[in-house]
Amino acid sequence: MMLWFVFALMTAAAVFAVLLPLGLGGRTQAGGNEAVVYKDQLTEVDSDLAAGLIGTAEAGAARVEIGRRLLAAADDDRDTPVGSSVRLRRVAAVVALIGLPIVAVVTYLPLGSPQLGDFPLAERAREEPGKQPLDQLVAQVEQHLEKNPNDARGWTVLAPVLARLGRFDDSVRAFRNAITYGGETADRRADLGEVMAAAAGGVVTAEAKGEFERALALDANDVKASYFLGLAAEQDGRKQDAAGIWRAMLAKGPQNAPWRPLVTAALTRVVGEPPSASASAPSASAPVLSPETMAAAKEMKAPDREAMIKGMVERLATRLKENGDDVEGWLRLVRAYLVLGDQDKAKGALHDARQAVSGDAGRLKELNDGLKNLGLDG
Repeated sequence: MMLWFVFALMTAAAVFAVLLPLGLGGRTQAGGNEAVVYKDQLTEVDSDLAAGLIGTAEAGAARVEIGRRLLAAADDDRDTPVGSSVRLRRVAAVVALIGLPIVAVVTYLPLGSPQLGDFPLAERAREEPGKQPLDQLVAQVEQHLEKNPNDARGWTVLAPVLARLGRFDDSVRAFRNAITYGGETADRRADLGEVMAAAAGGVVTAEAKGEFERALALDANDVKASYFLGLAAEQDGRKQDAAGIWRAMLAKGPQNAPWRPLVTAALTRVVGEPPSASASAPSASAPVLSPETMAAAKEMKAPDREAMIKGMVERLATRLKENGDDVEGWLRLVRAYLVLGDQDKAKGALHDARQAVSGDAGRLKELNDGLKNLGLDG
């Protein structure tokens, strides 16, 4: 009802704006006839002549000129019928009073939404979840968690979404809160370790490795934790240990498991040939994870973890100096130096890598493509 009242006021204002000039124009024409002005001038000439202000000749000339103008004005009045002008004004008034509202209503009904209620800005932000941008949904969940920090389900839902958006540090915090308020599970520990590795540029740090070990302690068959522990062994230069972990996964896992192609490719990468069905059993001499390693990781402090990371990187660098044909090893080394913030060593490793594979065009192209993926000039 309020909307229609506003529209009525606007229409009345528009009609008034049209009628006002018409009314003023009619009054101006009626009260401003030129013939009346010229007759007054003739009277003034007679008065000036009687008072002796002008001579007889001047008065005669003035009368002639005023008479000429008076005749011309009379001719103009005869050429413009008064009745016709009045009719035109009446037609314009009718159009303003009736036509404008009709045109406004006819235009608004098909184009507008007369039955739609008020829709404030605050309500517009509350759209259906399926129609909102992902960033806006994340912001709403974050606002909810600020008021309800103990909502474990909210942290569990938010954490993987933040990782998908590339906000790895925030995702790590969300996974930690999910564990704190929702309890420890193998999946949550493994997901936390995966995000930590992503935040480190793909390097399985000691802290991330500790999370994967905790996940396996809760569930010895956790696929994600096993895969990343194998990746950690590969990055540390222990290819045989990595192969043993991945062979064990292939031996125990179902044949139609969706992760088998990934693990098979990783095993092929470290052993140099596709694994055979008979060679997929784990080796007794290469256990997946020793109790000593698990205990050491749990007791490890931040400085020790950092020292372990640096030790892993240095061992990888030493191995590559002895065998420089490992393109993936060079790429891991460059990425590790970048994660550690050592730009000079990263450049030095890049230079050594190119020298090592300069004689093999295929390996050199693979190296340059990998460097481009790292954001470096290939």
